[in-house]
Amino acid sequence: MGESKVDRMTFAFNSRCEPGFMERRRVMPTDFKPMPEQTDLDRIERDLQFYPSTVTDPQTLSVEQVEAFNRDGYVRPVDIFSATEITEIRTYFDDLLERTIAAGGDSYSISTAHLKHGRVYDLLTDSRIVACVKDLLGENVVGWGSHFFCKMPHDGKAVAWHQDASYWPLTPTKAVTVWLAIDDADVENACMRFIAGSHHYGHLTFRPSGSHESNVLNQTVENAEQYGEPVDDELCAGQISLHSDLLLHGSDANESDRRRCGLTLRYASVDVRAHLGWNEKGVIVSGSDPDGHWANPSRPLSP
Repeated sequence: MGESKVDRMTFAFNSRCEPGFMERRRVMPTDFKPMPEQTDLDRIERDLQFYPSTVTDPQTLSVEQVEAFNRDGYVRPVDIFSATEITEIRTYFDDLLERTIAAGGDSYSISTAHLKHGRVYDLLTDSRIVACVKDLLGENVVGWGSHFFCKMPHDGKAVAWHQDASYWPLTPTKAVTVWLAIDDADVENACMRFIAGSHHYGHLTFRPSGSHESNVLNQTVENAEQYGEPVDDELCAGQISLHSDLLLHGSDANESDRRRCGLTLRYASVDVRAHLGWNEKGVIVSGSDPDGHWANPSRPLSP
């Protein structure tokens, strides 16, 4: 007589209770370099060209917003969280930042946070955010990145003009960054800026940027304005913008008395291939991953 469903469930439960089961489980890595070595990236054959959205029946964004993404490379602003919700998120981040600084980090070092902190995993997988991303990338979507960019008042650090795809061991370039405003972001406190339409130029030439330049990142695309019109990405706390991984963007130093914190959430179509082990970061947030390329880690237990 065949094994019953109850028998299988009992066996599975007892197996989990066996001594050493937790030690035998695969340990998922949680630390990745936000910026891989250029020599490692140069060894990867990457397809760095813009793939426009093919979604014709968006459910959350409008048809005009999808068209604007294809044309300009970004969509902004989109309301997501209420005042009460974003206040709770900000309180959570304040505590996380305090713990990070106490451990020797700084306001830019909270990276790949969804693999370490359950609350950030919840934001990466939030259905309201994912619905917007699906309207650009299609049904099958992986969320693979989460990085706080927190400009403290008068911290003197800028983010030079750059393209996200330039840093990422991903191919092809079918990825979208969501920028969630934790604080209000405006020109005064150095909001992000886009070069509209620059994503149509493919992978642009950049020069290395040293720490003496007070650049948060390590690349600079010179004379960015030749590729399009600069646009200020002003957002109220709780709103998001979405932009292509090939769109030129950056931000000035925050010379105001106000903090400017944002959480970047990174998504891609599941047919994108990740190198250097970055597939370990990927959580399936919509649809499925038929090839099983992305690791799809579970929600971390830590807050």
